[in-house]
Amino acid sequence: KLRLAEPRHLIDLGRISELSYVREHNGGLAIGAMTTYHQIEISSLVRDRYPAFAEAAAQVADLQVRNKGTIGGSLAHADPGADLPSVVLALEAPLPSTGPGGQRSSDADGFFLGPFSTGLGSDEILSEISLPSLPAHTGGAYKKFANKASHFAIVGVTAIVTLDGNNCRRVRIGVTGAGPIASRARASEAALEGKEATDDNIAQASAQVGQGIDFLGDIHASEEFRAHLVQVFARRALQEAVSRAR
Repeated sequence: KLRLAEPRHLIDLGRISELSYVREHNGGLAIGAMTTYHQIEISSLVRDRYPAFAEAAAQVADLQVRNKGTIGGSLAHADPGADLPSVVLALEAPLPSTGPGGQRSSDADGFFLGPFSTGLGSDEILSEISLPSLPAHTGGAYKKFANKASHFAIVGVTAIVTLDGNNCRRVRIGVTGAGPIASRARASEAALEGKEATDDNIAQASAQVGQGIDFLGDIHASEEFRAHLVQVFARRALQEAVSRAR
């Protein structure tokens, strides 16, 4: 539809029921690539263990899209405004793919190469999303500023925080919508790790979330507005993640 590709053939994976599931695996969860947003949104396993993932799925587009669209389709499509890339980045989720050469696994951090571009080979499909086991006292949240028409993220931020007492032992932040590619906010992560989970420290870390992002500017939001929004929503996501970790 976007005229970015003109394939000679399209293959519908919708009837491959073996690719649609949410199940426990190695202390975490395995989610089949053909699992719909709605199935993720209502899964008690996902809601209880990975609330940020369920929140992101629940905010995708509208009811029709959530009932038909799939997690694998979203990640493989790699739209710059998609919600779920920021979540798999913050969770550091392995992304297994399958092709004629067998199965291999990619790190989420190296999977997204650019707008609508991923590390998938031309003869591969994304087959699963593997959510790793999270330590005790870990909380997560997804917050976004949505386009009112399409509900794509003008800016979306996922925060995953593990606390040791009131100190942030581990912080992971994924950002989508702000630039041409979903990315980790490593400067903000480093600024908060080892620090107390105070509002001031969270605000200081959020102020660095835009480092390394080539901000988009379009009819929906200017570069300056996205740079502002990403700080606001990083702070909100971190505060919610800390609250849940407690």
